[in-house]
This record gives sequence, C-alpha cells and structure tokens, in this order.
Amino acid sequence: MAISNGFADPVVEIHTSLGDIKVKLYDDTPVHRDNFLKLVREGYYDGVLFHRVIKDFMVQTGDPDSKTADSTAMLGSGDPSYTLPAEIDYPRHFHKYGALAAARTGDQVNPERRSSGSQFYIVTGEKQTARTLDMMEQRANHERKQKYFNGLVREHMDSVRAMQQRGDREALEQLRQELARQTEEAVKDEPLPAEIREAYLTLGGTPHLDGQYTVFGEVIEGMDVVEKIQNAETGRADRPKEDIRVISMKEVK
Repeated sequence: MAISNGFADPVVEIHTSLGDIKVKLYDDTPVHRDNFLKLVREGYYDGVLFHRVIKDFMVQTGDPDSKTADSTAMLGSGDPSYTLPAEIDYPRHFHKYGALAAARTGDQVNPERRSSGSQFYIVTGEKQTARTLDMMEQRANHERKQKYFNGLVREHMDSVRAMQQRGDREALEQLRQELARQTEEAVKDEPLPAEIREAYLTLGGTPHLDGQYTVFGEVIEGMDVVEKIQNAETGRADRPKEDIRVISMKEVK
C-alpha cells in the first residue's frame, strides 16, 4: 500500500550539521519514494553521517552503522536488512547536478541492480564537454546494437555450432554479415535527448551512471550545502575527516 502524503512529488527537508537541503521525491518511482518517506517518518536517518564524499562526483549517506561509528570504522555496508527493486527510468530521470539516487552493490553480486534499503547519494559531478557527450551517445548506440546482435546470435546458435564443427569459416562470416545487416536495420541510432545534453553541458552531473542506478528525486533547495559537504577534507575510503551529520529529516510537503 502506498504511503505517499497525497501530494504530487513530496518534499523532504534534510537538516544537516552544515545546513538544510530540500529534496523532491518523484512520484513515478513509488517504491523508492514510499520507502524514503517511511524511513524519514521513523527517524531512521537521524544522526547518520555523510560517510562517503567524492568532490565533483557525489555525497553519500544513509548507513545506520555510521550513527555511533568511531573515526576508524569502515562504513558503507549498513542497511535496514532489505533491498528495493530497481526503478531505473532513463532517460526520464538521469544523473544531473542535484539528482537524488539510491546506492547499491555492484552488478557482479547484484545483477538486478536492486537498491540499498536506506543509502542514497546526491550528485554533484562536473560540467561535461560536447565531445564527452558525443562519445557517450555513440557508446550507448553501440551497446544497444551489440545487445540486439547478441540476441540474434543466440537464436542461430545451432547453426553457428554446426558451422564451427565443420570448420566452415566462410559460412560463419556470411551469417555474421547477415545478422549485422539485420541489426543495423532494426536498431537505429538515437541522439542523446536535448534536455539531457543541455543539463550536462550547463549544470553538470555524472552521465556514466545513467541507466545503472535508480534516480528517485532531486534537490530543489540547498545545493550550496551539498557543495560544502563535497568540499570537505576526506581520508580513508572517502570519509570526511570531520563528521558531517544528518541531524534530522522531515516532510515539508
């Protein structure tokens, strides 16, 4: 059952030791929205540290183990003992400057890209160049075509194996060319959406994370506070040398 407060795109204020940040939660990522609101209402985040901070990339928090951690503790593994199904909705939601997204473990152990039950990060990133975005666009189109081509190969695997057993390289090459032709016909190049290109050029962000993690909200006030957090001096495992803490969170809309 949804626990949304009834407003479109609810807003949460994050009161930190360096100032306040307001985030809007997207209604079209309802699992992450409702889970975040539930934890806010329970006071789950009260006292957690920003335990991982990387300048020109992101600031991360939400590990419950960080509340009482000493300066030598390795943080980043704590959670409420559950994960959330991915709600990755790219290109609708992307890793622009100020995006709010869910942390998760890597693909090797988490192929479904399920999100941490509590840990999240706010994107800072850098302004991108047109060349970088062009390369990203080309890579995305190549990956789409490669995925489609690999699917065709799987469909023809019996024939491929028979040709390999016969040592018929000519037939294998003819099949490869035919499948490549079908791929080019079926999968057309897609440009990077204009909104995304403009945001990355003028505001910045971390485009290499797009399609990999669930973006479920964005900062609407307080990026100056996020900037203070990202500029903190850090030590081992990107943890700030002086604790930066979430004091409390509350719904304001």
